[in-house]
Amino acid sequence: MVGSYQHLRIEVNDGIALVTINRPGVYNATNDALHAELTRVWGDLDRDPAVRVIVVTGAGDRAFSAGGDLNDIEARAALPAEERFEAVVRVMKEAEAIVYEMVNCEKVIISAINGVAVGAGLAVALMADISIIAEEARLTDGHARLGVAAGDHAAIIWPLLCGMAKAKYYLLTCEFIEGREAERIGLVSRCVPRAELMPTALGIARQLADGPQHALRFTKKALNQWLRLGGITAFDYSLALEMLGFFSAAPAEGARAIQEKRAPKW
Repeated sequence: MVGSYQHLRIEVNDGIALVTINRPGVYNATNDALHAELTRVWGDLDRDPAVRVIVVTGAGDRAFSAGGDLNDIEARAALPAEERFEAVVRVMKEAEAIVYEMVNCEKVIISAINGVAVGAGLAVALMADISIIAEEARLTDGHARLGVAAGDHAAIIWPLLCGMAKAKYYLLTCEFIEGREAERIGLVSRCVPRAELMPTALGIARQLADGPQHALRFTKKALNQWLRLGGITAFDYSLALEMLGFFSAAPAEGARAIQEKRAPKW
């Protein structure tokens, strides 16, 4: 059985596990507790014999997940040097684990992107094996806007999904991408009207849950070898560079600028 979680709501019904990122009051932003939970939920579900397919979405109508909690970023920047080092190392290990655990989970993961998806939340949305986005939902990696390198997931998956030219453009400019454009460039699997999002995601989950499990899981494992061939090397490198940025003053200033809705002063 799946363990208990503070910020993830998990419902298992007839082979389908519906995972809901559940901090709607802050747009499902990933605080320290939720970040840690996102590292272990995939392994828990992979080991649960009652689960065949996983669907992940965000609570409420406005956000899948707005990324890292900006208050946590500012608090981490204010820590003494040794404590900040330990905190950054912990965050790095968790960010690494989210990606690796989703790749290594043998069961198919489907993301239903119901609203804005940024940062760590976007990592979950795009590392899913099948991604369905609502037409008006928007996504952006956002790391450069915060003053750190695009780590988390971008280097391992964006070039494979949408090509290097588009990956560089959107990761460097941090422009938001709406659902239809995300589908057009290949960043997500499908874009549908909001009213059809959950029926579509759950319909695909039902089809797969009723399908030949070994064939589906082995197909996922085989396709994920493309990630292991070169993507993991790029991912590990990007993650280290991202964490290096957290030892500068940039992330705290970037977080304040976002909260105050102003241009940052680099």
